[in-house]
Amino acid sequence: MKAVQVSEPGGNFEVVDRPIPEPGRAQVRIKVEACGICHSDAIVRQSGFPGLQYPRVPGHEIAGRIDAVGADVTQWKPGQRVGVGWHGGHCFTCDPCRRGHFILCKFEKITGISFDGGYAEYVVVPAEAVAAMPDELPADEAAPLMCAGITVFNSLRHAGASAGDLVAVQGIGGLGHLGIQYAHQMGFRTVAIGRGGDKEALAKKLGAHHYIDTAASSPAAALQALGGASVILATAPDSKAISDLVEGLGPDGKLVIVGAGAEPLTITPLQLIFGRRTVRGWPSGTAKDSEDTLQFSSSSGVRPMIERYPLEKAAEAYDQMITGRARFRVVLTMGK
Repeated sequence: MKAVQVSEPGGNFEVVDRPIPEPGRAQVRIKVEACGICHSDAIVRQSGFPGLQYPRVPGHEIAGRIDAVGADVTQWKPGQRVGVGWHGGHCFTCDPCRRGHFILCKFEKITGISFDGGYAEYVVVPAEAVAAMPDELPADEAAPLMCAGITVFNSLRHAGASAGDLVAVQGIGGLGHLGIQYAHQMGFRTVAIGRGGDKEALAKKLGAHHYIDTAASSPAAALQALGGASVILATAPDSKAISDLVEGLGPDGKLVIVGAGAEPLTITPLQLIFGRRTVRGWPSGTAKDSEDTLQFSSSSGVRPMIERYPLEKAAEAYDQMITGRARFRVVLTMGK
């Protein structure tokens, strides 16, 4: 099979020939049809994760079909359309797992980091990491939903807002353009927050009822003028911009952060105490959460805006993503 690997930290993407891997016990093999490129794939390029071993094939936004199953796999059969996301499996025995919080497993496997991922024509993954995919979703559109999609969908549906509540999405990018669509389809009064008036038309097209231009006004003041947000979903990893949003929350409002940045937030205790505000983070989700994301997307019409590249051009595709030129997700497609 063809695969794209990184052989060492800081190394380049290499197109290589590898033997097609065989699934072991409790594993399945997937013939990959499409794999999204995520900003988190930079972890593999830069060795930004403890214990990461090389060479490694990145990719955790996988869409394809079951090709073969290992021993003791009873829930999956060859030919089924499936996807695999960031969560690549769990131990079942640690305290979070015993409580059913598999995404918080102390020994969580991560697709494309703990084992080889989807920048390849075939991939072998633990059976518990696999999500069923609706027939109505094309593979290239489904792939980004396995990370970007599940992250915003899952965080929004657990944020505590009710239909009709004011929900704001900060950022109109790879995560944000999906978050706006999900918020609209969930019945929230949706506000898009971006920089520049040129983004307003797209935000409205995606489903935003209101658009706030941070270059023209204070986003917190604008949100308060609309009544205060029940939830603000922060998708752009700009800690200063995220910190400035807290004052835009209404009573019992929640700032939910999914844009992963390294800089600290600057929020005072008083900002949280008055108004009983909450700040929380949210990881992606399990395979079952991915199934829910795919089903909701299929039935509601939520789709990612994508740019397609063949597997052999993974380096060019990654550069398009990492430089921020992509509008908005980049997807590798496999040859027939």
